[in-house]
Amino acid sequence: MNSKKSSPMKYLVLITLAVVILLAMIVVLTNKSKDTDQTLESHPPTANQPMIGKKDAPASVVEFGDFKCPACKAWGEMIYPQLKADFIDTGKANFTYINTEFHGKESTLSALAAESILKNDPGSYWEFHKKLFEEQPADNHDALWITVDKLVEVAKKTTDIEADQFRQDIEQQTYMEEVNVDSSLVQDFNIQKTPTIIINGTMLEDPYDYEKIKALIEEGQE
Repeated sequence: MNSKKSSPMKYLVLITLAVVILLAMIVVLTNKSKDTDQTLESHPPTANQPMIGKKDAPASVVEFGDFKCPACKAWGEMIYPQLKADFIDTGKANFTYINTEFHGKESTLSALAAESILKNDPGSYWEFHKKLFEEQPADNHDALWITVDKLVEVAKKTTDIEADQFRQDIEQQTYMEEVNVDSSLVQDFNIQKTPTIIINGTMLEDPYDYEKIKALIEEGQE
């Protein structure tokens, strides 16, 4: 008699379990659909941008980044070294950096400084790039830290550029036209976050997914 009374309860438990599993599957599928990479109509142009690696490499990796952005610093420390060793140094890919200005005045100052280095001492650009990210505070990156004085300090440590001219380039916005070119690319490619990584026309949903980065680059070698 007790078993008869418990049967409806068993069915209820089974139905509830089925509903829970179904809802879980819907959530997983929904999230999966959101976490897909985006195939673009074109790849960002890299002419006149800072590039490392062979110009004619079969794969082009582009980062839209910001020196003020802690996620960009993390990407540079966690992903870039492996990317460089595996693909840039071996001639399989080149890497290009495009400035964004998502953090206001400090972003613009750093972009102006980077453009000045690129034009006047291009061989030192990547050392300046690396050192400026290293100067980003680990605890409070929102604090004001990108100043003209800081940029001059970093340039003195990493480049042979003439300090007074460099300071003047930043303060007088000598290379604002080049910064504006980057801003136009940010708009053209609908960049919403930094870092944004684009490989041969595919925008990664997760820029930290090295296995996906590797797969996209190797895809271009075939």
